[in-house]
Amino acid sequence: MKTLVIILMLGITYSATAQIVSSKSNEIQLEFTDEASNAAFPQIKWISPRLEYTNSEEERVEIKANVTSLHKLESVVLHIKKGQNETPVASRTVYVEDPFKVNLDMSMKLFDGETWLVLEAKTVNGGVTKEYRNIKVGMDAIGDAVMADRKDYALLFGINKYDNWNDLVNPVFDVQAIGKELEERYGFKVEIVLDSEQDEVMTKLREYAQINFKPQDQLFIFFAGHGQYDDVFGEGFLVAKNSLRNDVSKNSYISHNRIRSNINNIPCEHIFLSMDVCFGGTFDPMLASSRSAAYELTDDKEYLVRKLSKKTRKYLTSGSKEYVSDGVAGDHSPFARNMLEALESNGGQE
Repeated sequence: MKTLVIILMLGITYSATAQIVSSKSNEIQLEFTDEASNAAFPQIKWISPRLEYTNSEEERVEIKANVTSLHKLESVVLHIKKGQNETPVASRTVYVEDPFKVNLDMSMKLFDGETWLVLEAKTVNGGVTKEYRNIKVGMDAIGDAVMADRKDYALLFGINKYDNWNDLVNPVFDVQAIGKELEERYGFKVEIVLDSEQDEVMTKLREYAQINFKPQDQLFIFFAGHGQYDDVFGEGFLVAKNSLRNDVSKNSYISHNRIRSNINNIPCEHIFLSMDVCFGGTFDPMLASSRSAAYELTDDKEYLVRKLSKKTRKYLTSGSKEYVSDGVAGDHSPFARNMLEALESNGGQE
């Protein structure tokens, strides 16, 4: 028997009697046998909690998942733990009516603090898959996580040079200055994408849709460059480096609808989009005409905890259905200059 040991975050174990797939292990050990090679692992898809790490103000949480397998399922068990590596404090066996497909759907009351849910599916020939979810319940638990377990990301796009449109003078300068302020003053993890073509923009957004964000993580996305509006379609567009000037069908542009859909599907609970482009205010007419809820008088920590426990999508643009100024070369656009002033003053007096 040959054994290969690899140190990774995903753990898989094959043996003559059992095969295990675990998404939370520091070691992979493969023991190749004829019997093991015939094993197929169950597939687990979490529906709720959707994210690997989740917060909840309420003690009662919805637990939903789908388990499928090419080989007959022997058992599906949900283990409840107070720590990832601790012994389960309780376990619930899910009734297996269909040996190839099981749907888990239950409501469970959890105690305040941290709870680990481990869903374990096993086939009749020994293939085992385990999937984990971590839930923090109660305002104190969420508050501790907000202070200690949050990362802030910034993805900034700036386009000065265009193949078919007039070049601009400030977008690259603007995003570099904003990125520097976010990184040095606020500790953001910053990525700047310059003079990007349509495919490069969408590919980069797709990369961020594959990041495993935690519940309090925040993502700031900023676009600076040309914008366009089409009266026939009744829709605004971002202009990429390679967008055509007289593109009647607008296939070479990036529609606001597409941007909105893709960004909304990034698995980060808190996303703030800002666009310093012409006609940026046409991004979402419904949101543009709505009012925010009144500010509640409360202390800073409680306010942050409440807001970060809800899924949020916000946006801010440099203008409405209108052209906006690129500004004087080397002096930032009017929008970027005001944003920088706010960042440099830690938000000012408000």
